[in-house]
Amino acid sequence: MTYGERIAQLFQMSDRVWQRHTNPWSVWSRYSSLPLLVLAGWSRFWWGWWALVPAGLVLLWIWLNPRLFPKPRSTHNWASKGVLGERVWLNQKQVPIPGHHRPVIAVTNLINAVGFVTCLWGIITLALWPTLLGLSWVILGKTWFIDRMVWLFEEMKAHPQYRDWLY
Repeated sequence: MTYGERIAQLFQMSDRVWQRHTNPWSVWSRYSSLPLLVLAGWSRFWWGWWALVPAGLVLLWIWLNPRLFPKPRSTHNWASKGVLGERVWLNQKQVPIPGHHRPVIAVTNLINAVGFVTCLWGIITLALWPTLLGLSWVILGKTWFIDRMVWLFEEMKAHPQYRDWLY
């Protein structure tokens, strides 16, 4: 099982939840998650162990987010296609994807990993510049990843398994 498949399983991403997650409100509001989690990490300076409360609330938000919004009226938009592309990416064992996407996705994952480690170091040491720099890298990496998922979906949307996802 791949890392992405484990995450989807952890989040209990059924077909219905995936459909709701294609709502652009779900995608765009989810961008608030990491800055809020970073803020919760920094709040330990003021609140001590009570900082686990806002951190827990953010984690709850991350889990609830794909479930809170209704299925969108249309998936003909960048955010929805990004989510659909993630589903295609996660399904690549059953339906192979074009190989030219792999190196770019590896780079986006590297940016995310370096950004995450830098941000985490900033949170642990309460150093502002690495926190903000790492946070920026993660947001940049995630946005580039979503954009690549849009491209992937555009190339794969004619496949019988995916053609009904666009409406």
